[in-house]
Amino acid sequence: MARILVVDDEKAIVDTLVRVLERDGHTVVGTTDPAGVPDRDLSRFDLMLVDVMMPGLDGLSLVRRIRDRADCPILFLTAKTEEGDAVAGLAAGADDYIRKPCGAVELRAKVAAHLRREVRERHSSLDFGSVRIDLAAKEATVGGLPVRLTPTEYAICEHLARRRGQVFSKEALVEEVLGWGSASGPETITAHVHGIRSKFKAHGVDPVGTVWGMGYKWEL
Repeated sequence: MARILVVDDEKAIVDTLVRVLERDGHTVVGTTDPAGVPDRDLSRFDLMLVDVMMPGLDGLSLVRRIRDRADCPILFLTAKTEEGDAVAGLAAGADDYIRKPCGAVELRAKVAAHLRREVRERHSSLDFGSVRIDLAAKEATVGGLPVRLTPTEYAICEHLARRRGQVFSKEALVEEVLGWGSASGPETITAHVHGIRSKFKAHGVDPVGTVWGMGYKWEL
């Protein structure tokens, strides 16, 4: 079972999320103090749920601050009116978002989907010249140098690279990468692809191509 950190400034929400997720056997730590999160040992968590709108240190700023130390899926908790902020915040390093209020079934399903993706067995690598997708380590490198992708960015790259040259629509990538029934829309994939491209371009390559009106493909 996973170790999960829940960050929300409303104690009632934290208590509810902790109670729901503990039913699945997870070890859940809840906090209403986002400012204290950067001081925690974040390596011990397998997934984080972070509210977008919090006083003092909001969720977007928090994720930007901790992303390089939190090697796990990070999911935003967002009200419908804040959905645009959550989508834009994917560039900060989050992997997905869940709308509030959400039902227990939806919450548990989305958390389980992200955790399943994290523990899939990997056995080899995919090589495209200087670009390597290491399926065992779940890492991408260019010329041996790491491309610091978020878990969802990596999952998109792996999915496209495994099917080199095949075009996938944004809707198909939502289903394949984020899971069937995900509340995330096509704009989520757009944000992640933007992040992928900027990180690879820093190494002088651009592996994800756009097929206008259709979607994306791996074109190395």
